[in-house]
Amino acid sequence: MRYRRRRSRAVLAVVLAAVLGAAGCDVVGGDSPAPDGTRAKASRPAPVWDRSPSSIAAVGDSITRGFDACMVLSDCPEVSWATGTSKQVDSLAVRLLGRSKAAGRSWNYAVTGARMADLPGQMTQAVTRKPQLVTVMAGANDACRATPSAMTSVTAFRASFEEAMSTLRESLPKTQVYVASVPNLKRLWSEGRTNPLGKQVWKLGICPSMLGDADDLTSTATLRRDTVQQRVEAYNKVLEEVCAKDRRCRFDGNAVFDYRFGTGQLSRWDWFHPSTDGQSRLAAIAYRTVTAKEPVT
Repeated sequence: MRYRRRRSRAVLAVVLAAVLGAAGCDVVGGDSPAPDGTRAKASRPAPVWDRSPSSIAAVGDSITRGFDACMVLSDCPEVSWATGTSKQVDSLAVRLLGRSKAAGRSWNYAVTGARMADLPGQMTQAVTRKPQLVTVMAGANDACRATPSAMTSVTAFRASFEEAMSTLRESLPKTQVYVASVPNLKRLWSEGRTNPLGKQVWKLGICPSMLGDADDLTSTATLRRDTVQQRVEAYNKVLEEVCAKDRRCRFDGNAVFDYRFGTGQLSRWDWFHPSTDGQSRLAAIAYRTVTAKEPVT
């Protein structure tokens, strides 16, 4: 009986081997010896996100242009958080590329006063450089209108951002995108209103929907500011959602919105835009997001 069982198992093994051979089945494991004596290696896909891109283009508004950081009512791109070369800031470009390469491998297409509707045009310019990373910071001017009713609708904001991303993807499907959240405008009002000079400058028309009548604490004024703040939060939700649909896009997880800017990080000319120190803080947030092993959630 034992002999018969051993013989049956042997016959079964021979039949099974013949069937597998006829079917062409590959029973060699990833690290098992192949028929020629070599070892097959399991292929590993390249990571989608490159934490050290070699070129950067920036699109956006006055914050990325360094407006009012160096002198009153003037752009100062050399201190831009994204592409500046100033040692006081150590921009994202400097941190990623090194100071010697930053100037020649980064480009700033942001425009002071730009809104999200302007982003597709800026992106069209940016793609001509074929950058490995594009930084986006836009939305503050969509909320900073004469009145809350004049703010860009959430629907239009989304459409413009999606168009900008499509413009990029049509030409550069593998370029990465860093998206910064819109700053907390209500906090900027809260900090800046402590400075008499700042409030005088605000009267020139800087973000009137939030900063107008800075000392007015009536229910009407409070409702106005809350309405603007809610719109900013809605914009950030759009940025997060649209970015999440693109595997080569990283949103900052509201890090810029949540950052508690103090008077030291605000321009001493308008108490609203980032100072040189504020630009440095923005650069640090961007660098952490871009170089993180995993996207911020």
